[in-house]
Amino acid sequence: MVNSNQDTANSNQVTASRIQVTASRIQVTEVILKEVIHKQAINSLNQATVTRKEVTAQGIKQEDGTPILQVEGKMMSISGRKKVCDMAGNHLFDIVKEHLHIHTTFAIEDPQGQKLMEVKNSFKLFGSSATATFTDKQGTQHVLKMKGSIFDTSAEIVDEARGGATAARINRKLLSGKDIFFGQQTYAVQITEGYDQALIAAMCICLDEKNNEK
Repeated sequence: MVNSNQDTANSNQVTASRIQVTASRIQVTEVILKEVIHKQAINSLNQATVTRKEVTAQGIKQEDGTPILQVEGKMMSISGRKKVCDMAGNHLFDIVKEHLHIHTTFAIEDPQGQKLMEVKNSFKLFGSSATATFTDKQGTQHVLKMKGSIFDTSAEIVDEARGGATAARINRKLLSGKDIFFGQQTYAVQITEGYDQALIAAMCICLDEKNNEK
C-alpha cells in the first residue's frame, strides 16, 4: 500500500513537472509571438497604404490635382509667416520662423499661437536634413527625422517612436528640370495612413523654405 502511495506521489510529481515544462514552453511561445506580432506591426506600418500629395510653396494637392490646402504668404522675411488654410478658407495653422537658434528652426502654430510642432534643420554638405517633434492627442511625443536630403531625388521621413517606421516619402524623380530651375519646386509626398497629412506637408514646406534661403 505504501509503495502504491509512493508510486502515485511520484506520478503526480512527474505530471507537475510536465505541467511546469509545458507552462514554460507556453511562456516562451508567448514571448516569441509577441516579438513576431511586434515585427509584423512595424512591417505592416512600413507597407501601409500611402496617400500621394503634391506639395508646393502655394499649397497641397491630391495626385489628381484636386487642391486640399492653400498656403498664404511669400518666402519668409525676418518677421514673416505662412498661413495654411483649407479650401473653405478655415485657418488651420501658421508656419513661423524662430530666431536665436543655432540651426534654422520653424514652429507650426495653431490660430491661437500655440505651438503644435517644431521643425529644426541641421547642416549637411549638400542640402539639409530636419527633425520634427510634436505630441499627438494621446499625449505621445513623436520625433520625425528625415533620411536623405530634400535636394536628393528621394528622401524618407521616419518615426522614431515607432521603430523607425516610414511616415512619409518625398520623391522628385518625376519632376522636370524646369520646375526645379525656376524655383517652383513640387514635391511628390507619399504619406503613410495614420499620420497627419497637414503636418507632414508643413514639414516639407519648412524644408523648402530652408533650401530657398539666400
